Amino acid sequence: MDPHHDTLTTADDGRTVLRMERHLAHPPQEVWDALTRPERLAGWFPAEMRADPRPGGTVEFHAPGAGGPMGAGTVTDADEPRLFAYTWDGDLLRWEIAPERQGSRLTLVHTFGDRFGAASFASGWHGCLTVLGQLLDGERPTTMRDADGEVHEEYVARFGLDRGTVDAIGDGWRIRFERQLVRPAETVWAELAAGSTPLLGGPAPRGFTTPATPPGRITALRPPRLLAYACAPPGEVRWELTEGTGHGPRLILTQTGPGTVSPQSALEAWGTRIAELAARLRRR
Repeated sequence: MDPHHDTLTTADDGRTVLRMERHLAHPPQEVWDALTRPERLAGWFPAEMRADPRPGGTVEFHAPGAGGPMGAGTVTDADEPRLFAYTWDGDLLRWEIAPERQGSRLTLVHTFGDRFGAASFASGWHGCLTVLGQLLDGERPTTMRDADGEVHEEYVARFGLDRGTVDAIGDGWRIRFERQLVRPAETVWAELAAGSTPLLGGPAPRGFTTPATPPGRITALRPPRLLAYACAPPGEVRWELTEGTGHGPRLILTQTGPGTVSPQSALEAWGTRIAELAARLRRR
């Protein structure tokens, strides 16, 4: 179950397309059954799925066990045993099965709007597809969860989701990083604060700063979700921990500055700072 050929691209409509390909030593019909029959899905799919596998058929998703609803969708394509595609709320999942000399090639094409959730989706599907292969092979499956975030962080790096951007705003600029993290918001906040208690109007704890951006006083504070402070050159640094995609919160970090100063050193420093934070969170 080698993930090294998984790709992330952008569709014409601006949405994100995750493509994952796996080779399975089983005929297409057996793979089709594992994709469509509830008793086979239960062993590897992230939800209980009840589907009418015909174009226009309804699809319902429920949390495993006696859990509540997790969304609904519609079958968009069904060609047994070669193609099964359906929506899951706003996403599109397309499963393509191609015969090979020694089994089948299974391709998942997942189209969605949240680009920075791609590492969560990819690591989740990687675990699911690994277990699918093990079940088809008659093996005892391993866990589907990426408990320490190793696979997630590998996808972050592979898909370039650790890169920041610089945009022009008025006469200045804004640096922006968005990154999905793998530990709860309270854990992230504790790591950043490093034992200190930030106070409105007080200094920003060192974990929220970099040497490239001398910090001023805290201007906005809502633990464990928000900390902002004035900085030099004149501008603002803002840390936000918003709702994420399964693993933990989504970090959104921004810094503004004047057009008379280059943002490059700050961009590089924040990239290093966030990478260090992500690595320490994994070790936790």
